[in-house]
Amino acid sequence: MSKTLTHTVSRTLLGLAAALALAAGAHATPKIVKKVPPEFPAEAARQSISQGSVRAKMNIEPDGKVSGVEILEAEPRKVFDKAVTRALMDWKFEPSGQKETHEVKLVFKNED
Repeated sequence: MSKTLTHTVSRTLLGLAAALALAAGAHATPKIVKKVPPEFPAEAARQSISQGSVRAKMNIEPDGKVSGVEILEAEPRKVFDKAVTRALMDWKFEPSGQKETHEVKLVFKNED
């Protein structure tokens, strides 16, 4: 390959890589406009569970409303899932005009 062709191909690949990085960054984090914190479940307190965490994925509609929540990871299992699902279903995001997903990790700690 000639130097000119190699330079043109390299520059095109760099431009493509930069465009992909910008596209990925543009959809990386939808802007939250309403965040509802989950309540600490009374059942967890009764069982002397004072802390935990849940990683969840939200399906976000083009208008910014959450249409579904999937629990990906929870420690301890099944203790905070309902509280997280209820809270995340009330979150609102800035409308993007397209369906999106967003993952969050919520940490619970009962100071009582």
